[in-house]
Amino acid sequence: MITLRKITLENRRSIFNLEVSEDQRRYVASNLSSMASCYVLTTNGGHPFPFAIYADEQPVGFVMLTYGITGYDLPSVADGNYCILRLMIDKQFQNRGYGRAAMTKILEFIRTFPAGPANYCWIPYAGENSFAQKLYESFGFRDNGEICNNELVTVLQI
Repeated sequence: MITLRKITLENRRSIFNLEVSEDQRRYVASNLSSMASCYVLTTNGGHPFPFAIYADEQPVGFVMLTYGITGYDLPSVADGNYCILRLMIDKQFQNRGYGRAAMTKILEFIRTFPAGPANYCWIPYAGENSFAQKLYESFGFRDNGEICNNELVTVLQI
């Protein structure tokens, strides 16, 4: 079973040590860098939500959600909406359905509107990352035609 859990003093190192394969590193920042971004966002009025992704009791991935600001240039859909800014499954746990199961849990969490009401969830992604694109499209995300920070923007009405 996949669950989203808070990053704690006890699990932080195991989450920092998770990493994607070498050929995927150009698509996602390290989890340590993402946690630093969460701190900066929090101290500057942002609403980040970092979570460890667990399969039963094993940490297998990381996700960073934001509401409103992300710390980067924003597409038109960003204001008052949620963003899945980072999503990764560790290289040794890929191709087991964990990413798909995690996305289900992520969207369930977003639909609780933890930082405020929203109409959309959006994700920036590299256009050449066809695996990510297929995953997002399978959940109903559609590219909105914008390019932000050299990444495509895909959007889901929530």
